[in-house]
Amino acid sequence: MAAHPTYKVLSVLMPVYNEARTLRRIVAAVLSSPIDLEIELVCVDDCSTDNSWAILTELAAADRRIRIVRHATNKGKGAAIRTAIASMTGDIAIVQDADLEYDPAEYPVMLGPILSGKADAVFGSRFASSPQRRVLLYWHGVANRFLTWITNVLNDINITDMETCYKAVRADVLKQIPLKSDRFGIEPELTTRLAQWNLRIYEVPISYHGRTVAEGKKIGLKDAFEALWCLVKYRFLDTRFTTHDGYYILQSVRRAKRFNRWMLSRFRPYVGNRVCEAGCGIGNFTELLLDRERLHCLDYDPFYIEVIRRRFGHMENVQVGWNDLANPVGLAELRAERFDTIISLNVVEHIEDDRAVLRHFSQMLQPGGHAVVLVPCHPWLYTVCDKTLGHFRRYTTEDLSAKFREAGFKVVSASQFNRLGVLGWWVSGLMKKREISPLQMRVYELLMPLARLMDWLKIGPGLSLIVVGQKPITTPEAEREPPEIVVTKGQMPVARERDRAEAGSVASSHG
Repeated sequence: MAAHPTYKVLSVLMPVYNEARTLRRIVAAVLSSPIDLEIELVCVDDCSTDNSWAILTELAAADRRIRIVRHATNKGKGAAIRTAIASMTGDIAIVQDADLEYDPAEYPVMLGPILSGKADAVFGSRFASSPQRRVLLYWHGVANRFLTWITNVLNDINITDMETCYKAVRADVLKQIPLKSDRFGIEPELTTRLAQWNLRIYEVPISYHGRTVAEGKKIGLKDAFEALWCLVKYRFLDTRFTTHDGYYILQSVRRAKRFNRWMLSRFRPYVGNRVCEAGCGIGNFTELLLDRERLHCLDYDPFYIEVIRRRFGHMENVQVGWNDLANPVGLAELRAERFDTIISLNVVEHIEDDRAVLRHFSQMLQPGGHAVVLVPCHPWLYTVCDKTLGHFRRYTTEDLSAKFREAGFKVVSASQFNRLGVLGWWVSGLMKKREISPLQMRVYELLMPLARLMDWLKIGPGLSLIVVGQKPITTPEAEREPPEIVVTKGQMPVARERDRAEAGSVASSHG
């Protein structure tokens, strides 16, 4: 299998605890797996009491591809995997138990969907028409299928094998998941986190050569109950699925469909057919603009650009690109798109030189086009959550309107938005909360009728400010070269006689 140009190294994460009887064979199988990626084997000995550490030391001395770490005390499989993640340097990671239940010869099957660009994570399923599967304990299989069913119900996915060891995940994603389970709860926790990331998860059938308790099987009934608790805990109680603050909040609001439609209704009359969404994030609002003749999605974060490309990049009317909105580089290409609308929602407050951003919006637009900007409102509402999100400021209506006019716009609309949200934001500030949780957004969606009513009646201040500016339509007279000015001592500047009539015509055209 040819390696994807983006992916060069596969990190195999191997937790080891008292596996001296199979260790040499499984390490040899991993290093001889038929893949075109370089292999990095990270073995974490979880304070084995047999000869496992001595064997690992010997193997690592003989092959530079093997990296070994040892825990001073026995912590569990999950803790060993976390240590391996912290030590790995590859582009894709796959978990490999140190027994012989899973065959590294099937790595090409596991990695296929990721290398082809279709998936971000792949589960090797022992139940999805597996080509080979050893017949073992019935009730163990029942418990496995039950836990998988609970996983699917809670996370709205449809995998067939949650407890599988074989989970291949892009390393850049895996390193941003704050895993906490020490024992076998790592399997339901990782599955829940991947679902919360809203990643492209694939399954492929794999062979399974299970072992008995006599052969060293360590999982038992206690671990089944722990897995059930982990599914509930990480789905509802501990929902922080990523260390990426922005992505966590964007995913929290992803399901706020009614809120986004309401927001669009506030400025829909100003949205044309050739639209630039400046700061598209992961596409929560983008999906409402897909019916435009042309939709150009810009963002500064390469990860967000990748998300948008995989969601909407196949559509002919959608184009995705990287851009630093405060930097004029690339403006010529953007002007060629002939945008009649620029929409920038919760973006400008993240940029220190917001005046430059508005100037660039003006340069990108066609005459008569509109720039729609939504920003957080009221400086007195600035909280630790603003700081976490990287907000340089919160705005007043007068401040942002003045900056629009300074950039050459005529302000056609300036209104506060989302008055109900002020209460939640203020309480979160008192509690020094650093983020918006999925639960908060679900509650807010239920309160949408009240939120709309408060805005309609203009009860209280708004959490956000929406300003719409129009780029003036340049007249043919204004495009001409300005009249030559002659200064006469003791007099005001006057136009030459030959230009006076023309100058008067321009003046009258502008009222």
